Amino acid sequence: MADRILIVEDDRKLAPLVKRYLEDHHFQVEWVADGDEAERRFTSFRPDLVVLDLMLPGRDGLSLCREIRNRHRTAILILTAKGDETDRVIGLELGADDYLTKPFGLKELLARIRAILRRYHGSPPDGQDQRVLGPFSLDTSHRTLRRDGEDIVLTRSEFDLLELLTRNAGRVFRRDELLHGLRGGEADAFDRAIDTHISNLRRKIETDPKNPRYIITVWGLGYRWGQP
Repeated sequence: MADRILIVEDDRKLAPLVKRYLEDHHFQVEWVADGDEAERRFTSFRPDLVVLDLMLPGRDGLSLCREIRNRHRTAILILTAKGDETDRVIGLELGADDYLTKPFGLKELLARIRAILRRYHGSPPDGQDQRVLGPFSLDTSHRTLRRDGEDIVLTRSEFDLLELLTRNAGRVFRRDELLHGLRGGEADAFDRAIDTHISNLRRKIETDPKNPRYIITVWGLGYRWGQP
């Protein structure tokens, strides 16, 4: 069955073009042009992924992103204007899996969507379903994390980062390597997405996020999984 994609975009020239392109690549696609309609259509369509513009009439994209993430595990790719770094960071903090800045190429959009959905549908990379990490239990088959038996809710990107770091405990990953792991392609080494995802992960798993024991910063290099 084809993956379902909901496009939430008020640009009436861009959105039909994106819709046709994704349909030509065998996705099932619906398009809405405002935030209020997106909320209603989401419930009936149940998309696997939402392509979400942040500047919308009606309900704004950031509040939609927050609502989707709080209630569902649907993947989210946000679209932002070229200079709106603040919106990109906020979107990632609210749980978006990735972002794309306008103007963008359709091939890049397709590549980002496929990378996100591969992570969503992917099987455990090393054949090891269960991983015990001190007080944590990581289930790579069901994509869940528990601490002392209590569930910790992660976004897909957060889970994938955690899985990669813990699978290679002690190894230092540069930001571009982590971005490559998330996006499945070349990435901008100065992209702040990784720092935002790491910050979100620390808030969820560290007792004191400002003095982390598990996700360690190696200054000038990147990040590694600690072994306390």
